[in-house]
Amino acid sequence: MQDELKLASLPGAGQRLALKLLNLFGWRLLYRPLPGPRGICVIYPHTSNWDFVIGMVGKWALGLHFRWLAKDSLFKIPLLGRWFSAMGGDPVDRSAPTGMIQRQAARMHAAEWYWVGITPEGTRGYRPYWKSGFYHLALEAKVPLCLVYLDYPNKILAVRDHVFLSGDQETDLAAIRAGFAGHEGLHPEDAAPIQFNDKRG
Repeated sequence: MQDELKLASLPGAGQRLALKLLNLFGWRLLYRPLPGPRGICVIYPHTSNWDFVIGMVGKWALGLHFRWLAKDSLFKIPLLGRWFSAMGGDPVDRSAPTGMIQRQAARMHAAEWYWVGITPEGTRGYRPYWKSGFYHLALEAKVPLCLVYLDYPNKILAVRDHVFLSGDQETDLAAIRAGFAGHEGLHPEDAAPIQFNDKRG
């Protein structure tokens, strides 16, 4: 089931404007209702600065308050920190890595609605593996994943495929690979293979 978001289903003028902007540049937005009030949006591939722009316009079109994580020092910068917060940013204290996953899981469950977007590649340039933090967070918080892809050849932004983790890493990675199969970023040569670094977990 691949549902393209229709203008008629959008109640807000801002949402309609955002969707029209996407359509103006040839992009389609595919969306399926999220499977619960909390979860993680895994965004892949991330190979261009344009990903953020397109993703933000898509977020406005959906009218959903998706969050994203960044180091807490960025939020202490005057004006910039407030802008980050207004855009859905949440600070993370990376100076205290012990218990960070547990703290973030607790923050998710303390909120009535908490979906956070994470780019597991961690960079726009090529790297040979994904960071696994999102995976451990999803298991700790017992929340589903929503696979979000920006398919540049077909100009599709999709927020519709859901994965419920089993805890078996290879099985879960296979399901994630299947969901992202056939979708390419702006610079496909920079997309990381969907695998974790065995040495770092």
